[in-house]
Amino acid sequence: MDVGELLSFKPTPTPKRPNEDESEDSEDETVRTPKTRRLGSSKTHRMAHLKGQPLPKEPMITDKEREDILRFVETEATEGEVLDDTTVKKLVLNFEKKALKNREMRIKFPDQPEKFMESEIDLHEALQELSAVATVPDQYPLLVELKCISSLLELLSHDNTDISTKVVHLLQEFTDVDILHESEEGAEELINALAEAEAPALLLHNLTRLDEQVPDERDAVHNTLGIIENITEFRPELCHEVAKQGFLQWILKRLKLKVPFDGNKLYATEILSILLQNTPENRKLLGELDGIDVLLQQLAFYKRHDPSGAEEQEAMENMFDALCCALMEPANRDRFLRGEGLQLMNLMLREKKMSRNGSLKVLDHALAGPDGKDNCNKFVDILGLRTVFPLFMKTPKRKRLLTVDQHEEHVVSIISSMLRNCQGSQRQRLLAKFTENDLEKVDRLLELHFKYMDKVDRTEKEMELDAEETDDDTQYLKRLSGGLFTLQLIDRIILEVCTAGAPTIKQRVQRVLSLRGGSLKIIRHVMREYAGNLGDAGSEEWRQQEQQHILQLVDKF
Repeated sequence: MDVGELLSFKPTPTPKRPNEDESEDSEDETVRTPKTRRLGSSKTHRMAHLKGQPLPKEPMITDKEREDILRFVETEATEGEVLDDTTVKKLVLNFEKKALKNREMRIKFPDQPEKFMESEIDLHEALQELSAVATVPDQYPLLVELKCISSLLELLSHDNTDISTKVVHLLQEFTDVDILHESEEGAEELINALAEAEAPALLLHNLTRLDEQVPDERDAVHNTLGIIENITEFRPELCHEVAKQGFLQWILKRLKLKVPFDGNKLYATEILSILLQNTPENRKLLGELDGIDVLLQQLAFYKRHDPSGAEEQEAMENMFDALCCALMEPANRDRFLRGEGLQLMNLMLREKKMSRNGSLKVLDHALAGPDGKDNCNKFVDILGLRTVFPLFMKTPKRKRLLTVDQHEEHVVSIISSMLRNCQGSQRQRLLAKFTENDLEKVDRLLELHFKYMDKVDRTEKEMELDAEETDDDTQYLKRLSGGLFTLQLIDRIILEVCTAGAPTIKQRVQRVLSLRGGSLKIIRHVMREYAGNLGDAGSEEWRQQEQQHILQLVDKF
């Protein structure tokens, strides 16, 4: 073919993907008429015929076929191949031999990489072959028995991070939760071996030397967090051990890194939420590590900025959830107060960004219960009433991630907590809010009362239709989630403002109730039931005081 033919040759755009350089033209090609496509196609066929070459066709494969091919390449084993004891023993023996050979060569030639490089490649291949065992969790006990897990954990400190990252990837495959649930016995053996060897501490030591600017090492960080998620999901009681061995401190340090947001920061916030969710010891540890300040500093960015995407939004919500969990520890309430957390949450509510949803939840946790007394008084001092009551009067529609019911629940919970905890001038300022603008807040209270009364009635009717027999506690929990919890908070506020507020408040309540077919008797009944079912928050002494206080309010009402 001469130069003229080369210059005039134009391949058809239809059967082949466009080049990157021609990406701008690709849209034009897709809107050509069928006639144009046929002309182009026939021209190309004629040229292919002239050259005596067939037109190449790109094979089309499905996503599933692509995954199967990748799996086959990675494991070098077909789906039909079964790994028996003998095969696993051979794989482990081969791995141990390669690991020993590499160790010997590194000791013998520490300053001559060309001498031990071949053994390192062999070791990497042996680790690759071991990944086939991840598909057969029934063989995990054999791996433990042959001390293979211990040998793998030793390689986490290998001088070559390519080896340590490969081990991390392998352990992540072994601990995949879906795989673990396929064999209860195998999973128990594996998790026991990892726990006894203090795997989290070894993984953490490896983490500290990884450079996230290197793609493979960045993936290894992600896989390490995956291992922690897997083992804590399978055995939640390991959460405290993971945090105690240094992971909580590493996560806080990772959150403080001034680097662009990425998937590893998101994953770090997820692990933080998991570690704090049901482990009081970890909440205490977080406070001791100045974790409250770290979370407040990270969330402060979202006071005036919305997250740039769905992943960053999820990370923000995870940090708010972590802060809510941390505030269940009494000592952390003081740290939150001293760290000006109330001021930050108040500003977030006023700025009307996405962060207003999380800040509302955090405020609810910070003010609730007997440990929220100082925070309640301080919130009134920083003019928080000006922020909360507009939200009480009208649920915002823009940038609201919570449902209407969730938003109303948090707002009435905050007001209820302040009425219980505020004293002196702060309490008087709070009560005065209900007399403003012709008692509009009292009208709103009763509007919410009727709304949630209807929700509870519907829930109770659905429970009657449901043939399933349940005990009293289960039924009560269903009613609570069906609107009773919010109704109790609303009626608690009605009792407080009617007994301690201006006489006009109770008069308005009685008038509106009679107009809409309600009664004081219903409110008293709701509150008596509430007093009889107080949760286990706070001390026994506080619960008795709370119960007595509610019953006194009912009698006065």
